[in-house]
Amino acid sequence: MTFNELDIKSINTIRTLAADVVFKSNSGHPGAPMGCAPMAHTLWTRFLNCNPKNPTWANRDRFVLSNGHACALQYIMLHLLGYPTSMDDLKSFRQLHSKTPGHPESHMTVGIEVTTGPLGQGFANAVGLAIGEAHMAATFNKPGYEIFNNYTYMITGDGCLQEGVASEAASLAGHLQLGKLIALYDDNHITIDGDTEVSFTEDVKKRFEAYGWHVLEVKDGNSDLNAIAAAIEEAKKVTDKPSIIKVFTTIGYGSKIQGTEKVHGAPLKADDIEQLKVAFGFNPEEKFQVAQDVYDGYHARAAHGAKLNQEWDQVVAKYSAEYPELAAELKRRLANELPKDWDKNLPTFTPADKPTATRKLSEAVLNKVADVLPELLIGSADLTGSNLTRWKTAVDFQPESTKIGNYAGRYLRYGVREHGMSAIMNGLDAYGGIIPGGATFLNFISYASGAVRLSALSGHRVLYIMTHDSIGLGEDGPTHQPIETMAMIRATPGLIDYRPADGNETSGAYKFAIESKKRPTVLAFTRQDLPQLEGSSIEKTLKGGYVLNEVEGANVTLVGTGSEVSLCVDAAKLLAQKGIKARIVSMPSTKVFDEQPFEYRASVLKDGIPTISVEAMTTFGWAKYAHESLGIDTFGASGPYQEVYKYFGLVPETVAAKVEKIVEYYKNAQLPCLVRKFSH
Repeated sequence: MTFNELDIKSINTIRTLAADVVFKSNSGHPGAPMGCAPMAHTLWTRFLNCNPKNPTWANRDRFVLSNGHACALQYIMLHLLGYPTSMDDLKSFRQLHSKTPGHPESHMTVGIEVTTGPLGQGFANAVGLAIGEAHMAATFNKPGYEIFNNYTYMITGDGCLQEGVASEAASLAGHLQLGKLIALYDDNHITIDGDTEVSFTEDVKKRFEAYGWHVLEVKDGNSDLNAIAAAIEEAKKVTDKPSIIKVFTTIGYGSKIQGTEKVHGAPLKADDIEQLKVAFGFNPEEKFQVAQDVYDGYHARAAHGAKLNQEWDQVVAKYSAEYPELAAELKRRLANELPKDWDKNLPTFTPADKPTATRKLSEAVLNKVADVLPELLIGSADLTGSNLTRWKTAVDFQPESTKIGNYAGRYLRYGVREHGMSAIMNGLDAYGGIIPGGATFLNFISYASGAVRLSALSGHRVLYIMTHDSIGLGEDGPTHQPIETMAMIRATPGLIDYRPADGNETSGAYKFAIESKKRPTVLAFTRQDLPQLEGSSIEKTLKGGYVLNEVEGANVTLVGTGSEVSLCVDAAKLLAQKGIKARIVSMPSTKVFDEQPFEYRASVLKDGIPTISVEAMTTFGWAKYAHESLGIDTFGASGPYQEVYKYFGLVPETVAAKVEKIVEYYKNAQLPCLVRKFSH
């Protein structure tokens, strides 16, 4: 592979642009973009196949900047290649409402595959993108028709490789033998605290070799373009291992403070930028300089990508003639459309059906819909037998060489890796044509909250299938019993909470989650059996909250979620014996309920009588919906779940007694106004 003076000029253009971009905004990270410029230029002009005129081309190579603080680099590359990131956008770096925010945001900037910034998340996203390619290729490719054969490239740094989420994802990627995943490790020996000698002295090469990765090294990442290109070429030849290329670079290359933490997170001084430009042969008086021949070189690469895209379209056209059913399925999935009437397969229940744990009802849903929704790619963090997420016809996603599955398989064994699982699922959704779902105990979604938050921020359709959702899990005790967890979920913008009370609500929760194309959903299921309720339905569940049992002349409204709805029903029967009429509201999703029209919400939570919430978790957040709340504002306890519920006063007799006192109190006290009607 040959390089010339134009390549050097282009690299120095990236470096000076990075300095100007960050200087103008008076905020940002110039050092990493300047140090990574040679590897980025080599990758984008010699290897990365993409089409700026069709940014969502299904077989494009994916690029992830895991060290997202270096995003000035990615914005510059998008600009040079011809994506809709203009020079004015570069000049608006980190400004309000610009397309060039302080870290890469996939929902804001065309050409950004995944939102990165929290270190390590992008690394795990890239693993998800690589799994997506392997799965879609195994599902759709036929002899002579490589519909999917793209690579996933990423640039990552010392910070990412210190985060646990990257370690989890890297370990799984090695096991899965993801040969089309190539990471370029920007080893500049600098973090915010200074030289990595203060905290990060492990042998990264040996670690990744132990993970099962192919490990390469480039001694001079500042100027040896041939070595960078040769390493990428070699990585592409290894098809049964992901590759990581350790590239030694100098952070802030060309600056007077190069190689130090001072160039990491603050703009260069004006005189430093001037000397930088002089050294690189640029006019120090000019800012944001890009020569036409530099643009021409990048646009030639973009034209190459457009040609590949056109050739791919022709292959797909021939494929459609030879494999019409597969082609129709491919078209449907890439368009993000669900099969017609898929939801007719959702099971429904009546009170005559036996009491069943909602985790078991979740399993019933998956067994009914998995075969009609081939885009589902479900897995568990080593809790398959507890989460009940593996349907009867499932095949494991595994390398063929393991003889325990194949890449066309749709059940993913994530291992004990909640962090990695959740971040990988964001990458799977970003790849396209896949609806990912991952399971663990509800309490351990807290482990993965960084990735869950990015699911919501980026608008990824991810199904978080969380079982053992309360003190109802019993003997495992406080370490496993979620108390504050649902409050955190409900407080996260864009993240949908569903805690169904029976079979109909479980089916309704899945329907909502699967049809929510731009939002993740947490599905919280019980370990203990629950009765099938009179008055529940799939349709009502889609409202988030609804009147399960209306009573004429009611004295109180009891609001329950999940396992506590049937508790409210039983408490209401005891209250009736005391002459207290209780209407019952089931609230499987507060977030979805908030989105309903004012009139509907007012009809569900009526004025004039006290509303009391009952949930075997923290009462935090319920003041929006209830005048009084019965719950648990301490950690849980270990013991048989029936005894634990009794200990915390969440049994019909105790609830009824407390409700009776509350109703009596509000006969002579003014009901406080609830803010619920004025929200959303």
